[in-house]
This record gives sequence, structure tokens and C-alpha cells, in this order.
Amino acid sequence: MTRTLIQGFEVEFRKHRRYAEEAAGQLPWALLRLPMDPETNSIAVIMKHLGGNLRSRWTDALTSDGEKAWRNRDAEFVDDFADRAAMEAAWRAGWDVLEQSLATFTDADLGKTLKIRGEAHTLALALTRSLAHAAYHTGQIVMIARALASKHGLEWKVLTIARGQSRAFNAGLGYTPTAGAAGA
Repeated sequence: MTRTLIQGFEVEFRKHRRYAEEAAGQLPWALLRLPMDPETNSIAVIMKHLGGNLRSRWTDALTSDGEKAWRNRDAEFVDDFADRAAMEAAWRAGWDVLEQSLATFTDADLGKTLKIRGEAHTLALALTRSLAHAAYHTGQIVMIARALASKHGLEWKVLTIARGQSRAFNAGLGYTPTAGAAGA
């Protein structure tokens, strides 16, 4: 059984997990709990929500609805963490379930049907939806972390290619872009 497409999902999910963890790791605990304004969620709350979502969606994904009876989505938006370790445990719980589930899938499973809130999805659609959700919240985490670091005078380590460094990055890979129709 091939896992070409599933491995693609694994790679992209890992990338977003790493970005969020590296961004959050650059802030002290107090800033992880600080919302940008009264109508937004803190990084800690976003991480709690995404962890809860992943845990619910991917626990017994092919045999039970992705919106579990034990999930309390509204509570995911309440920062009731005792400490950073508790937040990280909630985050890890979701990602661990996702990664364990992905490890069991093959490309042949992508057409299988599962349900989320009673709505039928192929595994391919559910994975795409989940990856988009994770990417959306990862973007929030990174942007909020970067803004808070700047506001509080903290040094920021760029997570991808630093601004103005694309050519140097490509050269380090031994890659030289070729001119295409737009560049001709």
C-alpha cells in the first residue's frame, strides 16, 4: 500500500506544528496568555482549541464521529491553565492523536467515509479541512507571537526565510532559479 499522499499530509502537519511550537517557545508564559485585545484569543487559548479539535477529530476517526461527546469546544476558549506544562500537554494530546492516526492510514484509505458533526466526509476531505484549520491557527500563533515579541522588546528568531534573504537561502541549497515566461 502506498502512502505518498498521506506522507504529504504528515509533512505539512509537522511543519505547522513546528512553526507554532517555535513561535510560542520564543515567548514567556505571561505573554502566551495575553490576548491582543478583549475580542481575540491568546496563544495559549488558540493552542488549547487546536489541541482539542485535533484530539476530537482524529480519535477513532474512521469509526466514530469527529465531534466527540466528551469534547467541550466552548471550554477550549477559556484559559484555565495552571502553567505552561498544562498548556503544552493539551496541545500535545491533540497532535499525538493526529500523528498516531496518520501513521495508520494509506492512500487507499483516502476515499473512505468518516463523519464530522454527522456530515459525511472522505478521509481526503477531512484531512484537507483539518490541515487548513491547523494552518489558519498556526498563522495566528506566529503573527501574535511576533507582534508580542516586538511590543515587549524580545529578540525574534525568524521561523522561515528571513526578509531579504531568499537569494542567499537558495544559493545555500545550490539552487538558482531559472527565468520563466514572466521573467523573460
